[in-house]
Amino acid sequence: MDLIAELRWRGLLHDMMPGLPEALAQGPMTAYVGFDPTADSLHIGNLVPIMMLVHWQRAGNRPIALVGGATGRVGDPSGKTAERPLLDEADLQHNLACQKKQLSQFLRFDGPQAAQVVNNHDWFRDMGLLDFLRDAGKHITVNYMLSKDSVKNRLETGMSFAEFSYQLIQGYDFLHLYRTLDCKVQMGGSDQWGNITTGTELIRRMDGGQAYAVTAPLVTKADGSKFGKSEGGNVWLDADKTSPYKFYQYWLNTADADAGRFLRMFTLLTREEIEETEAMHALDPGRRPLQKLLAETLTTTIHGEAALNGAKAASELLFGRASKSDLLSIGAGDLQAVLDGLPHAQISAEAFASKPTLIEILTEWSGFLPSKGEARRALQEQSISVNKEKVTEDTQIGPEDLVQGHTLLLQRGKKQYFVLQVI
Repeated sequence: MDLIAELRWRGLLHDMMPGLPEALAQGPMTAYVGFDPTADSLHIGNLVPIMMLVHWQRAGNRPIALVGGATGRVGDPSGKTAERPLLDEADLQHNLACQKKQLSQFLRFDGPQAAQVVNNHDWFRDMGLLDFLRDAGKHITVNYMLSKDSVKNRLETGMSFAEFSYQLIQGYDFLHLYRTLDCKVQMGGSDQWGNITTGTELIRRMDGGQAYAVTAPLVTKADGSKFGKSEGGNVWLDADKTSPYKFYQYWLNTADADAGRFLRMFTLLTREEIEETEAMHALDPGRRPLQKLLAETLTTTIHGEAALNGAKAASELLFGRASKSDLLSIGAGDLQAVLDGLPHAQISAEAFASKPTLIEILTEWSGFLPSKGEARRALQEQSISVNKEKVTEDTQIGPEDLVQGHTLLLQRGKKQYFVLQVI
């Protein structure tokens, strides 16, 4: 496998230091990527550096994932316009454990070139400030640090000394891994180039060694909107934060201009598989084969085949031609996938037993429609369905209509849904 050519074809290579291809030709090398520990889940924005490590390992090299238990206490200023809040030790340890579990879905942690997760708090924990300044600080000048974009872009708005020191602390991470694990490559997003090259400079000045930087482009959508964001914020890898249904829908709604690119970047599908699907898409874009392959592949990778089946069943229920019988026959897990993806409200069983009218259910009991007048107009237009069945103002809703004994699926038109749960 020609690793550099593979990264370039997949759109995962933005820049690299000279000499890396020649160094790779000499035999296996070790590379690391750093991950921000400020959340207890990775998100799809982390997929680029994750996939860089995956391809690194597939090419016969050793990958290291560094979780920043120490640097997370400082905050990386790269790409940020304001300083971020700092986390305490308990929160950091919880987040690190969760992220390590997610990384194990992608990387092989046994056998030849087994991946490793390290925490930089392990080597910074007992290091004093004066020791750090003496051992590392004197080798990097202030002028060198000021030349970095992550610093220059913040000079007008202000930057704390803690943030200013971040590149030196990250640079020391690289030096430590170079010394202890023979790690000679650091990879990351293009906004990390300054931090990474500070590490290569420390290695050169302090140990006379040669190390390398490799960066991937920052991912943007074709329409200019931010990749990895939905209406609810980040698209997380944790199913409790972003349900498999929402995760599946995010990729299914990818624009045509992005779908092929994302298949290259975020999956291990071969060139032949991707190009064949692109040819099919070109013949009939309305069938969306690129988006379907992207959504199915990534949902299976992150959440498993059972979750994919649930997400597809939920999608068919909402956007296909599913009937009331389909809704009533859906399994508990698939129903939960629907519930996770929709706005919802709850009422008590006692309140429901008072036999509210359909107008009351649509308005004051659920909040689905803003007023009784709006509800009447929608019912007169015959645009309201309950449990995938058209209703009128005279329709009576009772306990026998509750799906699995606790749920009503309210719908206006083709795409506006709301879930009312009786508890």
